[in-house]
Amino acid sequence: MTTLLEVSGVSVSFDGFKAINNLAFQVDEVELRAVIGPNGAGKTTFMDIITGKTRPDEGRVLYGEKSVSLLKMSESRIARAGVGRKFQRPTVFEDQTVQDNLLLALKKARGPLSVLFFRASKTDRDRVQELAEEVGLASAQHRKAGELSHGQKQWLEIGMLLAQEPRLLLIDEPAAGMTPSEREHTTDLIRNLAKTRAVVVVEHDMEFVRRLDCKVTVLHEGSVLAEGSIDHVTKNEEVIEVYLGR
Repeated sequence: MTTLLEVSGVSVSFDGFKAINNLAFQVDEVELRAVIGPNGAGKTTFMDIITGKTRPDEGRVLYGEKSVSLLKMSESRIARAGVGRKFQRPTVFEDQTVQDNLLLALKKARGPLSVLFFRASKTDRDRVQELAEEVGLASAQHRKAGELSHGQKQWLEIGMLLAQEPRLLLIDEPAAGMTPSEREHTTDLIRNLAKTRAVVVVEHDMEFVRRLDCKVTVLHEGSVLAEGSIDHVTKNEEVIEVYLGR
């Protein structure tokens, strides 16, 4: 399997505090990975570095077959290169329908004229239908996004990211605030997405991570403390000490 993302020797400090400390991490082009760790372990900073929001003090972040450096690219270029990020709070256009949100997100020319004169083609509408079905919102396409439940808004935002055809999806705490049935649907959705791309889920909820049934990376003080199956990492003495607090 080809490596899609390789992070090596990455460190970053904020006001003398080392948020990321000599971090090494890699993910294959088709893989589901969970990243866990206590508050302050560096999980958000790790995602900020990959998406270009934070520049590290040292280290390398290489992406794709040609191992291009993400550190030389702007946030928008990184997104266009196929790195999508889903934040914890859903950001959707509340006054627009599900269908319109997905149409707006399609991978298109973004110049002022092309946006002004945009008319959805049959191909566009077919793609929106596919996306709505993929995330479980086919029957809600004509509802306003603001009327959706919290879980449905999260799925819509995932659909909007998928419209950009990402090769790497970073998803931050998807299970937070969901009902049990929404969590179940989210588990299935994420597992399906990872059949054709790399998906990295940052999550606090150990039960949710267990249901994802994938390789787990444990961060602590900005570096990798342990890696392996959920059973492997939860039996690790150091992980038990820092994460489970026993």
